[in-house]
Amino acid sequence: MPTDTPRTRDSLSRDLIRLGVRPGDTLLVHASLSALGWVCGAEQAVVQALSDAVGPQGTLVVPTQTSDNTDPSGWGAPPVPESWWQTIREHTPAFDPRLTPGAHMGRVSEMVRTWPGAVRSPHPQTSFAALGPRARDLMHPHPPGSALGEDSPLARLEQEQAKVLLLGTGYDSCTTFHLAEYRLPRPKRTTTSCAIQNPDGSRAWVSIDDIDFHSEDFTTLGEAFENTAAVTVDHVGAATTRLFSLPAAVAFATTWLTEHRP
Repeated sequence: MPTDTPRTRDSLSRDLIRLGVRPGDTLLVHASLSALGWVCGAEQAVVQALSDAVGPQGTLVVPTQTSDNTDPSGWGAPPVPESWWQTIREHTPAFDPRLTPGAHMGRVSEMVRTWPGAVRSPHPQTSFAALGPRARDLMHPHPPGSALGEDSPLARLEQEQAKVLLLGTGYDSCTTFHLAEYRLPRPKRTTTSCAIQNPDGSRAWVSIDDIDFHSEDFTTLGEAFENTAAVTVDHVGAATTRLFSLPAAVAFATTWLTEHRP
């Protein structure tokens, strides 16, 4: 039986406001439901608490990435037999913003994605979903060749002076830092592939050229950023939670990665 204090929509909203979330904020949220402790209403209550904290003029954004819609030759968690690869390439359903789940992004992300009125960006691998008055403008466009770059929702969140909320998650999941990778001198590029839906509704397996992302050093990067006193750290429910400016994080990460990556 759980022995911790139960959390509620109201208590989580109070914790978020104490942390520094304000009405009208545009908030990019990475959330671990389990880190919050026992929540009455689970992910529904969490999304309602987030909405309460930013108010009707605020906008919530979550990553709804679809890592299953990639070439199986690169899968490692878990890998699949090579004899399966061609079948997967031929039969993976085309990405559909309305239907395709962000299978590995967590229950809070999925709740936002399926919430009435949510808007999802159309990238077949690195989509975001948003709720609020700025949702549509932030989510579109999102072309295939700019997964997390200058034509992505992430760059528009930077322009919007958004905040990042790591709700029980670490810097290793901080999508924001990837925008800085586009701004490094001579960033390495790679080709990925995925299933897309053509304008006529047919399915196609296509290749996409983009940045070769890495996040292995994001924990160290995040700790260095936090040491600048740019991050507010407190508890929301039982979860250690971090709140910071998205533009400040991108600027710091661009300098830090330039200096620390080969």
